[in-house]
Amino acid sequence: MPNCTLETMTKTYHYPVMYREIIKLLEPAKRKVVVDCTLGMGGHAGKCLELMGQDSHLIGIDRDQESLERARNNLKDFNGRFTLVKGDFAQVSRILDQLGLKQVDVFLFDLGISTYQLNDPQRGFSFLKEGPLDMRMDQDAFVSAYDLVNNLSEEELTVIFRKFGEERYARKIAQRLVAARRNEPIVTTTQLTRVIISALSVKFQHGRIHPATRVFQSLRIAVNRELESLREGIKTAVGYLSPGGRIGVISFHSLEDRIVKHTFRDYRSQGVLALITKKPLVPGDSEKEENMASRSAKLRVAEKI
Repeated sequence: MPNCTLETMTKTYHYPVMYREIIKLLEPAKRKVVVDCTLGMGGHAGKCLELMGQDSHLIGIDRDQESLERARNNLKDFNGRFTLVKGDFAQVSRILDQLGLKQVDVFLFDLGISTYQLNDPQRGFSFLKEGPLDMRMDQDAFVSAYDLVNNLSEEELTVIFRKFGEERYARKIAQRLVAARRNEPIVTTTQLTRVIISALSVKFQHGRIHPATRVFQSLRIAVNRELESLREGIKTAVGYLSPGGRIGVISFHSLEDRIVKHTFRDYRSQGVLALITKKPLVPGDSEKEENMASRSAKLRVAEKI
């Protein structure tokens, strides 16, 4: 795979975001059934399996087939103690029913995009690398970022950029995209980036974050229906949690964290969950230095009453 060596793959596997906090708060050593709803390359799953008993089992779910294959290799020392399933965590009910599971002791959601996905230009997630305008987590999915950018109306693009990217200049960028695609389709990440930058005045092209950051985030969220999946996934997970079971969610931007916060609070008010983290935990300085990708992470944990 381009730009993803065994060295970088192994490093990513050994340093899953906030794994120390996950181990402390989710207590995998005490659990029989753990479901990692965002398996990735198996980083968190591996840390949990190291502590889980021989009679326990981990279910790993991911919509990216390549992630599943990499995770299977990374977790080979634990063969027989895990089951990997391709799917969206919004489908966790169907997956657990097929596996004959009625209750789960731990659910974990790590909502970040993996380093290897970002580093692979062919996946189209990064505005720093030339690649096709894709952004699909599930390569079997029908709709890509190309389809949205080249087919949605100016109004529809504005809503996506504003709602999912909280982009201040959503309207201006949408107008420029619609004008640009009249000349030729926007097919690559660098094409899209150039159009975004061209829509902004010079003083806004050199801010604290790259000017394409929020638009790329918003398209990725829309393509993969991430927020809808998150709401459904948490709701379903809470229904399957055993009494005393815990759910942990690592989010990476305010839209995700807001959903987690309000969903947990709603269940608390109903007497269903107790909040283990009153406020979200964030990585320590040493982890931020060790793993730059963790800088914006927030972890919330709740327990089934």
